[in-house]
Amino acid sequence: MLLYHAYSLHRIILRRIAVVIIGFIALPFMVFRHDRSKFYSYLHRVWCKTSSQPVWLAQSEAAGYEFH
Repeated sequence: MLLYHAYSLHRIILRRIAVVIIGFIALPFMVFRHDRSKFYSYLHRVWCKTSSQPVWLAQSEAAGYEFH
């Protein structure tokens, strides 16, 4: 039984296109802000999301398999 479902390819592509557009639009405003790393970290999490599973959980599970 899967607790999380994978997003379709077109949904992943649309999310990534939106991240790129938002990142470019926000760039002139974020250059002078002190919290820009937090904003772009959020965009990176949105970029990496390919299922309803939280990104941090997917990354921790992937890292765990490398050490076995």
